[in-house]
Amino acid sequence: MTALSFSPPETGSIQPELRAEVRAFLHRTLGPDYGPGLKARSWNGHDPAFSRALGKRGWLGMTWPAEYGGHDRSALERYVVVEELLAHGAPVAAHWIADRQSAPLILRYGTEAQRREVLPRIAAGECYFCIGMSEAGSGSDLAAAKTRARPVAGGFRVTGAKLWTTYAHAAHYMILFCRTGAAEDRHGGASQLLVDMATPGITVSPVLDIAGEHHFNEVTLDDVFIPEDALIGELGQGWEQVMSELAFERSGPDRFLSTIALLTELIRALEPDPDAAQRRAIGRLTAHLMVLRRMSRSVAGMLARGENPMLQATVVKDLGTSFEQEIPEIARSLIAAEAEPGAGDAFAQVLARTIMTAPSVSLRGGTREILRGIIARGLGLR
Repeated sequence: MTALSFSPPETGSIQPELRAEVRAFLHRTLGPDYGPGLKARSWNGHDPAFSRALGKRGWLGMTWPAEYGGHDRSALERYVVVEELLAHGAPVAAHWIADRQSAPLILRYGTEAQRREVLPRIAAGECYFCIGMSEAGSGSDLAAAKTRARPVAGGFRVTGAKLWTTYAHAAHYMILFCRTGAAEDRHGGASQLLVDMATPGITVSPVLDIAGEHHFNEVTLDDVFIPEDALIGELGQGWEQVMSELAFERSGPDRFLSTIALLTELIRALEPDPDAAQRRAIGRLTAHLMVLRRMSRSVAGMLARGENPMLQATVVKDLGTSFEQEIPEIARSLIAAEAEPGAGDAFAQVLARTIMTAPSVSLRGGTREILRGIIARGLGLR
C-alpha cells in the first residue's frame, strides 16, 4: 500500500485581529436579524450585494497577485476569513465557486488575456462561475463525461448537457469539462473551456431540491460555438487540470462546516446541564472537527506551495461529508424534538433544514463511491 501523508499545517499567529475584524463585519453587514434559520443555509445563500461588500474589503482573491486584482495575502489569512464566513452561515454562494476553484485554475493554467479579463472582476465580487462537470448517466464519474467539443475553424462546436450545476442561472461563466479528441483511455482526450453563459445555444433549466428551492440546474449546449481563445491550458490536458481544480473544491472548510449551524444550536439546546451521554457525544463531534480542520489546513498549505494534493483533498472530502451527515443523526438521538421548517424553536427549524440538505453533501464535489475509488487507487489498493 502507498503511504499517504498530511504535512503539518502552517504555524504561527492564529490571526485573532483578522478574526475579530471579520466577525465585526458580519454582524454589521448581516444585522441582528440574521438568525439560525438563515445561517443554516450555509454556503447556499446567494447575495451579490454581500459578495461585492466582501470584494471591497479585500476578502476575495486574497492570495492572488495584485496585478490580477488580488491582495498578496497568505493562505492562512484566507483560511481564517473563509472559516469565519462559514461559521456565521454567511450568504457566500454568488462568489463561492469563482473564488474557491475557478480563479485558482485560471491563474495556473489560463492565458494572460483570460486572467486579466475575469480575475479582477472575481476579486471585486462582481463575476460568478458555475462548474461544468457532472452529467446525467455519469454523475461524479468525470471519466465517463460525454459532452463533446468538436474543433472547427476559429474554435469549437460544443454539444452536450451538464447536470446538478449549482447557480448556473446566476453565473457569468462556466468552466466546461468536455471531450475534444479520441480518447485512448477514460482519462484521455479531454479539455477545459471558459464558457460565457450568455453564448447563444446555451439553455439553463432549473432542478428543484427536496425543499423546493432552486440551486441546481441542467445546462444544455446545442451545437454552441466557443472561440479558440476560450481554451484553458493545453488541448487534451483537461483530466490533469480538472484533478487540480477538484483539490480546491474538495479540501476546504466548506466540506465540514456546512451543517455546523445545527451543532451550534444542539450545544445551545443542551445547556446549561448536559448529562454524561450528551457530553460524550459533543466531545466526540468536537474531536472529529478538530482533526478535519487540521487535515484541511494541511491541504491548503500544499495548494499554496503549488503541489497537487488530489488524494489528500479527496480524503478530507469523504471524511468531512460523513461528519456533516452524522450531526443531524446525533442531534435527533440527544433531543426529542420534531424537525419543523419555519418553527419558532431555533433547534427544530435548523434541524429540519439540515435533514433536508444533508443527503446532498455527499453528492456535491463527488459521490462517496467515486471518492473511495480514487482513494483506493491512490493507496495502491485497486
